[in-house]
Amino acid sequence: MITPKVGFIVYGVHKDGLQDPMGTPFIDDKIVAASKAALRAAGVELVEYGLVVASKAEAQAAMKSMRDDDSIDCVVLFSGTWVWAAHMIGAVRDYAKTGKGLVVWTHPGSQGWRPVGGLVMQGALKEVGIAHRFVYGAASDPADVERVVSYCQAAHLKNMLNLSTIGTFGGRGMGQTCGAADPSQWMRMFGVDIDSRDTAELVKTAEAVTGSELAALEPRIKALFGTIPENDVVNERSIRLYLALRKLVEANGWDFYTIQSFPGFGDEYCATCFAQSMMLDDGFGTSTLGDFNTALTVLLLTKLSPEPVYYGDLQHVDKATNEIKIIGDGACPPSLAGELGPAGFAEHGIPTEGEAGGLSVKLVCKVGEGVLARLGRLNGRFQMVITRGSIFEPPPEALEQRKLECGIPFWPHGFVKAHCDIEKLLQSWNNEYACLGYGLHLYPALADFCELTGIESILP
Repeated sequence: MITPKVGFIVYGVHKDGLQDPMGTPFIDDKIVAASKAALRAAGVELVEYGLVVASKAEAQAAMKSMRDDDSIDCVVLFSGTWVWAAHMIGAVRDYAKTGKGLVVWTHPGSQGWRPVGGLVMQGALKEVGIAHRFVYGAASDPADVERVVSYCQAAHLKNMLNLSTIGTFGGRGMGQTCGAADPSQWMRMFGVDIDSRDTAELVKTAEAVTGSELAALEPRIKALFGTIPENDVVNERSIRLYLALRKLVEANGWDFYTIQSFPGFGDEYCATCFAQSMMLDDGFGTSTLGDFNTALTVLLLTKLSPEPVYYGDLQHVDKATNEIKIIGDGACPPSLAGELGPAGFAEHGIPTEGEAGGLSVKLVCKVGEGVLARLGRLNGRFQMVITRGSIFEPPPEALEQRKLECGIPFWPHGFVKAHCDIEKLLQSWNNEYACLGYGLHLYPALADFCELTGIESILP
């Protein structure tokens, strides 16, 4: 789970203990301290600027320190009291050219004239055209603090993607049109390079995995599944593939990746289900079928959530109850297994998709709160559909029947109650895949990421 690094700058003309006519300091140090503490408690690493900024020279020095520090994701300009916007705006504009995030936070209250300082800065930023988040809210209000934090998290995600690389093993899987990527668009939008490989090196690396490497993995597999799979050629290939993927992704310096799976690799060597499940459990952003949009969605959710991410088919939607079933073709991080459906082994099981066979994972996703999301494109322009959802387990006596409904009961199931306009969700959805992440804080952070990167967010 990410920890955004955020500069915190207090600004205001009446500083250094200057008092109002009633004898009270204009800048309330207790409010400033409480606001910093609230951000830290929400998982933000603060870089505090030691001087309250008022003059042009002070503003230039403060913003330059944040501009030049590559580890800074976002700056919070905290309104201490009123300010002359002309003293601030040039330095803020210079900082904003880096593409880092900017929040103007104004704590409510009449004493100190903080709203004046906040609103005059918001007006200046609007006039000049500098992207920012304006928050008028108290440090004691979780919703107000979340508006600051989610924007900082989104800024971290945006900065993380810049100069990153997504790798792809093989080409487009299953003829997907809605997962293909334009390398120039990805570089322009996100600063992400696309690096491609065929699967020959993957097979070669998998076959070179040693017996000692396989043996060393057995305790982890047993911890996740309660047992180890039967020792045969197909199962061993599935395990070898996982170790090979880890080696090549790390050796190539890829930040995330996608794999074609089938046709091709899954027909000639083994299905990728088990390997993908383990890579997801390890916290890698990934997808099958050469689906770049799903891979990026998984990466974002993975960075935001303390839990691994499940991507699978949006297999059924009950419009009457808003119930959605997410059923992946054998790939799901085993640590997401719930009490009702513990993680186990199955076979890929579909002769038209991966005739070589291979291990897959069976489970029922554990109970929790989270989001369903996926990046896609409409006429070549990026959109992301995002909705909150409650992950639940069916009644024990109904579970087997619920799994039989799809005709492939041994694939992993996630049961989700979507909190949205279900018809709008269906009309907006952009692929058969849905990405399931745990944590309600994912919703505002994804929406803010879209705002920062120029993606249209659809929040049904």
